[in-house]
Amino acid sequence: MSDIDHPRSVQRRFDRRRLIALLGGGALLGAAATQRLFAADIGPITSPATATARAVRLDPPRAQGGFDPRNLHVALYGHPGSAVLGVLGEQPVGPAADRAFAVAGRYAGFGRPVVPTFEIITTVASSSAGADGDYSNEFPASTFVPWIDEAARRGMHVICDLQPGRATFPSQAREIESLLAYSHVSLALDPEWRVGPTERPGGGRIGTVDGSEVNETIAYLDSVVRRYGLPQKALVVHQFTPSMVTNKAVIRGTANVIVLFQMDGFGTLDLKLGSWSRMIADLPPGALVGWKNFYDEDRPTPTPAQTMAVRPTPTYVSYH
Repeated sequence: MSDIDHPRSVQRRFDRRRLIALLGGGALLGAAATQRLFAADIGPITSPATATARAVRLDPPRAQGGFDPRNLHVALYGHPGSAVLGVLGEQPVGPAADRAFAVAGRYAGFGRPVVPTFEIITTVASSSAGADGDYSNEFPASTFVPWIDEAARRGMHVICDLQPGRATFPSQAREIESLLAYSHVSLALDPEWRVGPTERPGGGRIGTVDGSEVNETIAYLDSVVRRYGLPQKALVVHQFTPSMVTNKAVIRGTANVIVLFQMDGFGTLDLKLGSWSRMIADLPPGALVGWKNFYDEDRPTPTPAQTMAVRPTPTYVSYH
């Protein structure tokens, strides 16, 4: 049994609700801020591939479409088998796909084709160093292939999310190249969990990434697209405070990689809109935008109409 599936972790969901009550109308927290509160208790995730696994080469399908910015992508977010880390993990892959279609269906009236999507946390930040000392748990590619295959079968998109700890985003992206080689798989970066060489996730400071590292990751993802002859992919950057992405102005997409910044703070709608305004104030040229909703932490969860009323209009909406 994985530590994130341990019965003690179920209690964390109730603790998270109590946290929201204690905060009242206080500061807007980030997408995974409550995960920090759990990290020390959850500990390292037990996996055959923890710390040492590297993705195995797979034979990805080529027929599935890429990330089309004319579409609206609506996702369930989380990690397979873990209800603590998001709604995606609350059910097995088939029912999760059904749920993704149901959630995406609520966005059918906004004038854009809607693509049900999985956003899968592929590497999970940890309060423990692990054997490789990077404070991030890696998993074998086979963990995620059933989800990617189910998405392909049902015409969905997949976004692989990285929480690198002390590792870098480019290094972790290379470890999941066999997943990124699927034509319907894009990449997300979660700077909250990108910490310095003397820090650990959950240590009291929100992580950060420099724009130059984001560009390095974009260049790598672009090379994957060219090497495998794939359609365009998205590079999603999660952000809920300005400090999470430094030198943001230098970030540039390519003909093969669309850059998308997603506001993933939670709280009241006014607090979320404040975080949104700060995120879009310094968007790099050509960047698209996304929005995240939370079932437990938002007060209340914004409706699809409220979500799609923000400007610029989101190209990507996810549910945690």
